[in-house]
Amino acid sequence: MAEPLLIARSGDLDLCLLPEMANRHGVVTGATGTGKTVTIQSIIEKFSENGVPVFVADIKGDVAGLAASGGGNSRVDDRLEMLGLPPLEPVAAPVMFWDVYGELGHPVRATISEMGPLLLARLLSLNDTQTGVLQVAFAYADDQKLPLVDLQDLRALLNEVGENRKSITVDYGAVSTQSIGAIQRGVLTLEQSGASSLFGEPALDLNDFIRIAPDGRGYINILAAERLFHEPLAYGTFLLWMLSELFENLPEVGDPDKPILAFFFDEAHLLFDNMPKALGDRIQQVVRLIRSKGIGVYFITQMPIDIPDVVLGQLGNRVQHALRAYTPRDQKSIRAVAETFRPNEAFDTQEVVTLLGVGEALVSFLDESGAPSVVERAFIIPPRSRIGPISAEERGAVMAASPVAGKYDVRIERESAYEILQGRIAQADVEAEAERQRQEFEKERAQLEKEREKLEREAAKRSTSKSSKKKDPLDEFLGDAASTFGREIGRALSRGILGSLKR
Repeated sequence: MAEPLLIARSGDLDLCLLPEMANRHGVVTGATGTGKTVTIQSIIEKFSENGVPVFVADIKGDVAGLAASGGGNSRVDDRLEMLGLPPLEPVAAPVMFWDVYGELGHPVRATISEMGPLLLARLLSLNDTQTGVLQVAFAYADDQKLPLVDLQDLRALLNEVGENRKSITVDYGAVSTQSIGAIQRGVLTLEQSGASSLFGEPALDLNDFIRIAPDGRGYINILAAERLFHEPLAYGTFLLWMLSELFENLPEVGDPDKPILAFFFDEAHLLFDNMPKALGDRIQQVVRLIRSKGIGVYFITQMPIDIPDVVLGQLGNRVQHALRAYTPRDQKSIRAVAETFRPNEAFDTQEVVTLLGVGEALVSFLDESGAPSVVERAFIIPPRSRIGPISAEERGAVMAASPVAGKYDVRIERESAYEILQGRIAQADVEAEAERQRQEFEKERAQLEKEREKLEREAAKRSTSKSSKKKDPLDEFLGDAASTFGREIGRALSRGILGSLKR
């Protein structure tokens, strides 16, 4: 059985996150500047030390401190002394850096096919009708065996669907030129925002997230998201894709002694803002069922009401930092916080949540039976790694020593939908040109036949025995013309066939 994860202390009471309950998900909330980042870092570090790999998005660069050893921080030393704990041995965690843009980490990409129509529709800001047309396009691509790798493939597919929309409508459902146009405009906007880097190959192998270091600690996968975060839809959609891929591809494991992977969503409100109902229903289903895949999902946001109630109800392990009651919405959130915790007779939860200091939190973890513990007012135990960012040199050294160094660096271009459809167009052009030449030849031949008949009639009138033994010049001309045409059309078709094969 894995050791409990010591996260916080209240007086002499240690508050531990039980590894066997860690796949029941969790949430860390609180106002800006109340200590959420250090709490996340501490929990992630404890997961890693217990052999649990972790994924986390780093939107400010602070979480990267996990890759460097701590120490030399007077505030950490004071906190440990106040809690009656001995000094912590500084240590760096095993980290792999990732970055959609390939600048601050290993490139991380998905293919259009893997992303799927629902998530892609959210990324393109499509309405329900346009989403339906995109689903038709994906179904057509699957049936036609058209691999969709990048945005160039998607654009080629949309052109194909638009040109053949009448026949596709009969087989798959209504396709309007207006919807095709709207989707194409969405693709253009996506390209202009720089999001083309999201798509391509080699696509991310999610098994690379589930790695154990030689010393038995779980690797911490940090997505450098400072730049991606400026595109909120892209940020939220890409993280949802990762979670969905884990759900779809990992086997059922029931309730393991500890999670297979802990997945942290920072700025969780971006995942649910303007979420279409169909996609929202799917995400709720994934959060509810992914526990059986051994995945623990942890949401980080400022206000608990940023998370839909149906999802919030699935989050059993809770750390609540201070909230500020400046607005009616804030007051509503505070009441919601108080109602979701199991009451502690020693204090008023609704009152205390506004009085918490930095690094102090209301904590409630699931007990051995899966029931939430009584809420406690406690201090988070600091991590052993560095609190704060790392230097470019330190990041480069971590990336160079990564077990996946070089695996994703070089983009791969293979034959996919764009090349296949371009090949079909080229082949159709060759065949059309061959048909045009054949028709012209037949027209010329018919004209020559008329001339032959005219010459024969004239020759019959003045034929002699000598002239009848000579070869007719018109036969020579027609024979040569037919032979030449046969050679030319053969060469044209040969070029077309070889051209399509090379694509």
